[in-house]
Amino acid sequence: MTAPDAATLLACLRLARTDGIGPVTYRRLLRTHGSVQAALDMLERGTGSSRGIGHACSRDDALREIERLHAMGGQFLLHGQPGYPPLMAALHDAPPVLAVLGDPALLSARMVGIVGGRNASAGGIRMAESLSALLAAAGIDTVSGLARGIDAAAHLGAMTTGRTVAAIAGGLDCPYPPEHADLQARIARTGAVVTEAPLGTMPQARHFPRRNRLIAGLGLGCVVIEAALRSGSLITARMALEYDRTVFAVPGSPLDPRCHGSNDLLRQGAVLTENERDILRELPETMEETGLFAYNAPPPRHDTLPYRDQGQEEAPAGLSPTPLPPVGDGGDIHEMIEGFLSFTPSPVDDLVRRCQFSTAAVLAALSEMEIAGMIEFLAGDMVVRRPPPA
Repeated sequence: MTAPDAATLLACLRLARTDGIGPVTYRRLLRTHGSVQAALDMLERGTGSSRGIGHACSRDDALREIERLHAMGGQFLLHGQPGYPPLMAALHDAPPVLAVLGDPALLSARMVGIVGGRNASAGGIRMAESLSALLAAAGIDTVSGLARGIDAAAHLGAMTTGRTVAAIAGGLDCPYPPEHADLQARIARTGAVVTEAPLGTMPQARHFPRRNRLIAGLGLGCVVIEAALRSGSLITARMALEYDRTVFAVPGSPLDPRCHGSNDLLRQGAVLTENERDILRELPETMEETGLFAYNAPPPRHDTLPYRDQGQEEAPAGLSPTPLPPVGDGGDIHEMIEGFLSFTPSPVDDLVRRCQFSTAAVLAALSEMEIAGMIEFLAGDMVVRRPPPA
């Protein structure tokens, strides 16, 4: 696997580590400004806001994280660059940067997620160990979340006959729960540990949905064992469905509240799973048969070359790409956009049609207004005015 060059890694890590920028905003900034470096330049010109996107992560902070991860023996994977897991790359909200300890190639192997309750029964733990071991023997590795109960059992079972991936919520230097530090180290030696969180991040409740997204996105499917009705495992299963992955559920006793959530998945159409054969018959024989690579997102660019969405043609050979038109001080366009906005969400396409400026200029102005905390982007390419601070 070819590692990204130093300049690309530094630029992408700085943008990804900027407060207020998640995967979707990251991609929107690249579409709007044409390159990672252009987006960073825009951020450095902006004033920032506690309610919008903050100032760009500094070069020194990003360099320190790169040096520390390399000293640990880890590496970064960049979206669109060689080595980034293809199933994850196919997602609309794929993390722009992944930090990995262990073998990064394992993230591109055929695997399934196995998740479930922390306070698992002896039977649930035995099922998780057996399924992961038998799947690994059949060439299907396991990805799970290193939590107590089902997750730990799945990791341990997989390592008896194959390998496993631990997706974690915090930094690679912050094992959680603490008593699984040795297990994390063992997985890093024989498999892989992956996170999108910066080094030094202590896991908090708000970080675990990102961990769940990694489990759902890396696997060809997701197996749920002993999940209560209000379980984080159900969040992982829902994400797997959104990513067009197969959801499996092991049936449990209706008298055990630890099984009510997983039993409900069966009512909703999850594949009833009693042994590894129930899983294997639903999985594609090869990664190419998944049909999940249609998105094929282009790589982020740290230089002045334009970011391209799928289907956009390359500039003809010998011609320089046309840069985005400058917005100038932005006074007129910002005032016009502000006049069209309200506290009711508006489609971005409508703003583009109403404004007397190019699409690129409107998108650039909207990004600057988001940075300043004036507006907020919503799902479905909608934008809404933010209320004034109290």
